[in-house]
Amino acid sequence: MKTTIFRLNNDSPKYKQIYEQFKLFIEQGDIKANEQLPSIRQLADSLQVSRNTTLMAYEQLVAEGYIRGEGRKGYFANELEPLISQEAFISYPKKQTEAKKPPIVNFRADSVDQTHFPLKIWRRIANHVLTLQESFRYGEPFGEVALREQISAYLFQSRGVKTNADAIIIGSSTQQMLVYLGQILKDEFRSIIVEDPGYDGAREAFQFHRFTFETLPVDETGADLSLLEQMKSRLIYVTPSHQSPMGASMSIGQRQTLIHWVNKMRGYIIEDDYDSEFRYTQQPFPALASIDSARVIYLGNFSKSFLPGIRLSYMVLPEPLLERYKLQFRYFESTTSILSQLTMAKFMEEGEWNRHIKRMRLVYKRKMQHLVSELRKQFGQTISIIGEQSGLYVLIKVHLNRSEEWLIERASSYGVNVRPTSLYFVKNYTDQPMIKLGFSHLSFDEIELGVKLLKKAWV
Repeated sequence: MKTTIFRLNNDSPKYKQIYEQFKLFIEQGDIKANEQLPSIRQLADSLQVSRNTTLMAYEQLVAEGYIRGEGRKGYFANELEPLISQEAFISYPKKQTEAKKPPIVNFRADSVDQTHFPLKIWRRIANHVLTLQESFRYGEPFGEVALREQISAYLFQSRGVKTNADAIIIGSSTQQMLVYLGQILKDEFRSIIVEDPGYDGAREAFQFHRFTFETLPVDETGADLSLLEQMKSRLIYVTPSHQSPMGASMSIGQRQTLIHWVNKMRGYIIEDDYDSEFRYTQQPFPALASIDSARVIYLGNFSKSFLPGIRLSYMVLPEPLLERYKLQFRYFESTTSILSQLTMAKFMEEGEWNRHIKRMRLVYKRKMQHLVSELRKQFGQTISIIGEQSGLYVLIKVHLNRSEEWLIERASSYGVNVRPTSLYFVKNYTDQPMIKLGFSHLSFDEIELGVKLLKKAWV
């Protein structure tokens, strides 16, 4: 088996899906004993994922004995007894085997507004970039200078972060950058404080390097930073501008408390500023990195604010970590397209980026207000709405004595796709289920229809 292609979704980490699929292939005998598997590079190319993702999947299969690595030869399947599933002998009713219909309204939170995307401008700049000589090379390993310079200027103007282009690393996604970051931190730090609930993708990245976790409880009002004094870790990952998923913003006082703590511990704060552009009640707070650049690792991306498919993220590293990072990864190729980098650099240089953010902040504010208004009109006191001041989604806490699973399944039966929040929690679970509703890609009519269908499904 030199190549293989199967569908990946956004319901769980991609390396887990790859691991589970190959495990199934081997158990069912689709991959024979001693048969060679696709190389890490071949599999990454065919599934359109990063090599780190396929490597993580293979390492898990090796650890569990399903496959073995033979030096430079590659990976081979071990001999196992094929499993025959009992489901093969069960006859299901026809309606259970039919393809599932697409939802009427999809409240997913992984897309942006297509109607207002500056397609003509982006296409014009992209076409111009393709005429440039520098587009016909692999690119700089840490990102194109032109883009890093534009990001440097933007961060100072919008977030108060003073940095130079050399301290900025360009990558394909926040999670990928956290995996790389973990590589240079793991010898000095063996544990990390994470928000609970918090971004599950970050925990997966740290878990890849076998970090142990201490959890900082978070609720609608934010994190209780007084608990930091009881913790031993010197490394912390936070989303201070728009806590993921609770939506709270860390106050100036809380930010100063966190900076004081990290200086006392002589550790680092990893600040994920993933969608700070979209705050609707007031101007965004200054970034933690603007208060203390020596102890803060700053992460940002263009996925939430511009286009997920562009696969552009970045981080700003303090000097000691920057030297360590560049030494560790100096022979690694860039993980993101040079064409996307050069196009975005020109887009920012021409002022189109700032115009786009200003326009989309107004568009998303109106959508947020419409969604909140419809939810209150349809559900009244049956729900509590969390996080309506910023971001591209809201959480709704449902007061109906129903489980999260029941709410999601009922919504689906009425043609509405909503997202769970249980995956964000480690142990600080809420007493009532919370559902995540993304709205960025939906029209006003779709938002209204979706909420009405949810009312029929749940009440």
